[in-house]
Amino acid sequence: MLGIQLDYAHGHITFSTSFPFLQTTALKNGGLRHDIHYWIGKDTSQDEVGTAAILTVELDAALGGRAVQYREIHGNETERFLSYFRPCIMPQPGGVASGFNHVEVNEQDYKTRLYVCHGKHVVHVPFARSSLNHDDIFILDTKSKIFQFSGSNSSIQERAKALEVVQYIKDTFHEGKCEIASVEDGRMMSDAEAGEFWGFFGGFAPLPRRAPAEGNEKQEETAFKLLCFDQGKLEPVNCKSLAHELLETNKCYFLDYGAELYVWMGRITSLQERKGASEAAEKLLSDSSRTRTPMIKVIEGFETVAFKSKFKEWPQTPGLKMSSEDGRGQVAALLKRQGLNVKGLMKAAPAKEEPQSYIDCTGNLQVWRVNDKDKVPLSSSDQSKFYTGDCYIFQYTYPGDDKEECLVGTWFGKKSIEDDKVIAVSLASKMVESAKFQAVQARFYEGKEPIQFFVIFQSLQVFKGGISSGYKRFIAEIGIDDESYSEDGLALFRIQGSGPENMQTIQVEPVASSLNSSYCYILHDGNTVFTWAGNLTTALDQELMERLLDVIKVCNYHP
Repeated sequence: MLGIQLDYAHGHITFSTSFPFLQTTALKNGGLRHDIHYWIGKDTSQDEVGTAAILTVELDAALGGRAVQYREIHGNETERFLSYFRPCIMPQPGGVASGFNHVEVNEQDYKTRLYVCHGKHVVHVPFARSSLNHDDIFILDTKSKIFQFSGSNSSIQERAKALEVVQYIKDTFHEGKCEIASVEDGRMMSDAEAGEFWGFFGGFAPLPRRAPAEGNEKQEETAFKLLCFDQGKLEPVNCKSLAHELLETNKCYFLDYGAELYVWMGRITSLQERKGASEAAEKLLSDSSRTRTPMIKVIEGFETVAFKSKFKEWPQTPGLKMSSEDGRGQVAALLKRQGLNVKGLMKAAPAKEEPQSYIDCTGNLQVWRVNDKDKVPLSSSDQSKFYTGDCYIFQYTYPGDDKEECLVGTWFGKKSIEDDKVIAVSLASKMVESAKFQAVQARFYEGKEPIQFFVIFQSLQVFKGGISSGYKRFIAEIGIDDESYSEDGLALFRIQGSGPENMQTIQVEPVASSLNSSYCYILHDGNTVFTWAGNLTTALDQELMERLLDVIKVCNYHP
C-alpha cells in the first residue's frame, strides 16, 4: 500500500488499487471538518483492503479522532465521494503505475474502450455488443472519434451528463484532438455516424435484454443487529430497540442493517482497538459475502445525522465521561507512541466537547428584518446582529444526506410588537409555500433558542431596543425612551456560548447588578472597552470573550 497524493480532479484511479482519501472543508467559524474515504478497486486484494482500512483509522487519529470514515466500493460509491470528481470518476484497468500518473496518449497503441454512464459513475465494460442495452448511455472511445450511444429509455438529464464525460475523455485522453458523434438508439445504418458506430460491433443487430448489473440488486431491508467489539471479540447485544445508553464509551460497536454497516467507536478506545474493530468489520463483510456493502465509521460525539436517526432518542448532550483535555492528551499519547510529532495536534484540538448539531453549519444563510409589512434583507456583515425589539426571518440551506435541505425560521425579540410577529409568520409561510413546501419552518423566541440556532449564526449579537418602524412608533406612542444600541454610547454585553461555533453577546443593563460570577462581560464606552471575568468562569469562557472583542469594534482595550 503506497501513500500517494492524487490529482483527483481527473479521477485517475485503477481497478487494482485501494487508497485513503481525505476531504477537508473549512467551516465558517474557522474550524475544519474532515471526511475520510477509503476507496476499494474491484480487483484489489483483501490484504490491501485491510491496509486501507487501518490507514484510515490512523489518519483519523492524527486529525484528532473527529472524522467520519466512509468505505467506498468500486461502482457503489457514495454521492458525497462522487461529488469530489468532476465530471465523473473513471477507474482504469491496471495498477498503481498506470493509475496514479499523468495519462500518456500513444496514438499507435490506443485501445478502443466502451464505457457505460450511471450518473457520476462511468464504468468500463467489455467492448462487445452484449454490453449495450436500451436503458443506459454508452461511450465508445476510439482512436479518432468518441461516440455517445443513447439508449431509447435514457433521460435527457442522463444524456447531458454523458456529454460532459465525452468532453472530459476528449480533453484528457485525446488532448482535445478528436471528433465527437452522437448516436440514437434505433437509428439505422442509413445514418453515416450510426453506421460507423455499429461497424465497430460487426454491423447492426437488435440489442439483447439488459442483464442485471452485478451488485445492483436491491438488498432487502432486514432487522438490525447490534454487535459489541471489545478486547478483540465480537459479541451480539440483546436488544429489541436501539437506545443511546447501549453504547459504552470504552468499546466499539457494529450496527448492521444488512444493506449498510455502521462502526461506532467510543471516545476512550485506543488506537489499536479502533484498528482491530476496522479489521473485524472488513472480515465480517468478507465472510458473509457482502464485500459491496457500504460501511461508515463514526467516533463518539461526532456521529452523523443518519446514524443518530437509527436510535429512538439521541440526547443533545452525549454525556462523555472525560474532558476534552483528557481526550486530546490520550490521542496525543497514542500518536507519540507511533513516533509522530503531536505538538501541532495539541494546539489545534478544540477546548471542549460540544453537543452535536443536527444541522450542517457549512450552508448558505440569508436574513431579513421585518419592517412594517415587508422584509428588509440584511448584509452579510449584519446577519448576526439582532435587536430585542425586532423580528427577523432567515432562510438556511445546507447539504443533507440525499438532497439540499432548507430551513425557514422566524426569530421574535422579547420586546418585539405583536404586529411584527404576525407579519413575520405570514411572510415566512409564504416563503415555504413558494418553495413548494419542501422547506422546514420553525419559530425561535429570544432566550429559548436551541443550540442548532446558534450554530447557524455562530457569533450572534443581541442588542437592546429596535430599529424597525413599528417598534419606533410603539415606543413613541407610549412615551418611553429609546434604548436602542449605539456604537458611540455606553453598553454592557454578557458573553454566552460553549464554543467558537455558538458564541453570543447579549446586551444587558450597564449596572453592577447585571454582573454574574459565572459569566464574562465586555463593557464599552465609545471607543474604550473593558473586560470583566467572573471568578467562576472557565478558561474557555475567557477565550470566547477575547474572540468577541474582535466582533465589538472598539479602539482602546482595558482588561
